[in-house]
Amino acid sequence: MNAQAPDRRVLNRLKRARGQLNAVIDAVESGGECREVVTQLAAVSSALDKAGFAIISQAMRDCLAEPAADADDAVDAGHERLTVDELEKLFLTLS
Repeated sequence: MNAQAPDRRVLNRLKRARGQLNAVIDAVESGGECREVVTQLAAVSSALDKAGFAIISQAMRDCLAEPAADADDAVDAGHERLTVDELEKLFLTLS
């Protein structure tokens, strides 16, 4: 993401994931049931994936709204711009 104000939805997802991860850690430390631990861990993973996809989605919208003059131009107002190839690589990293 760029220097814009943080996306509240992304922050909420990340905070929810943090809370879920704390619950997983607590469950493991207290010898929690396998099913409960794995279910909570899956929820953490899903929340992180959704946050990642939301971040990439915003980067895609930013690129469409203000496309770089040159595909190799990686600098925009002092911020690193992502190329289409970089966005694709990030997207595939999450899938």
